[in-house]
Amino acid sequence: MALVIFDLDDTLIHGDCATLWSEQMGRLGWVDPESFMRKNHELMDAYSQGKLKMEDFMDFSLEPMIGRTPEEIEHLVEPWVEDVIEPLIYSDATKTIARHRANGDRILVISASGTHLVTPIAARIGIDEVLGINLEVSHGVYSGRTVGVLTYREGKITRLLEWLEQEGETLEGAYFYSDSRNDLPLLLKVDHPQVVNPDPVLREHAEKAGWPIHHWV
Repeated sequence: MALVIFDLDDTLIHGDCATLWSEQMGRLGWVDPESFMRKNHELMDAYSQGKLKMEDFMDFSLEPMIGRTPEEIEHLVEPWVEDVIEPLIYSDATKTIARHRANGDRILVISASGTHLVTPIAARIGIDEVLGINLEVSHGVYSGRTVGVLTYREGKITRLLEWLEQEGETLEGAYFYSDSRNDLPLLLKVDHPQVVNPDPVLREHAEKAGWPIHHWV
C-alpha cells in the first residue's frame, strides 16, 4: 500500500477553487465583482509565474469572510460545490483515484487553498483526508487570518512531514500528482512524481526528468 497525494486545483478539477469561490462571493454580494476579480486575477497571475506570496492572497481572499461563522460558510459552500465544482472534476482524475483505491493505496489531497473549500471538494470526489490552509476562528467567527504553515510550495512538505509523523506513514513508494511549477519541491521528494496538464515550466522539467505526463479531461 502506497501513499498517493493529489494537488487539487487544475489537477483534480479544471480550475482554481479559490478563484471560483471569489466569483461566488461576488454573486452573494459580499464584494464588488469587477474590482475584486481584477485583484484576484493579478494575484493568480503571480501564482502562475511562481512569484505569489501566498500570505497576500489569503489576506485578500479571506477579507469578505471576516465575522462570518464556519457554519454559515459551510452552508453556502456545499451547494456551490455541487453546482459549480462537480462539473469541473476531471473524469480521468476519478478513474485514477479508483485505480489507486483498488490497489489498496491511501489517498491524500494537499492543496494551497483553504480547508473551507478543499475539504468539501475532496469529499465530493470521495477523498476524506486533506491538508490545506487552515483558517483562524476567533470568538466563533472567521478572523480573516490563517493558522500554522501554509500548504504552499515548501510549506506543503513541512505540513506533509508533520502529517506523516502523526499518521505513522512514510513517503516510501509515494505518488504525487500536480499541474504546477509551485509543486516542484514536493514532486522531487516522492518516488513517483506524476505531472498532470502541466504549466510550461513543470512540463519542461518533467520532460527532462522523464516523469510521466498525464493529459486529463
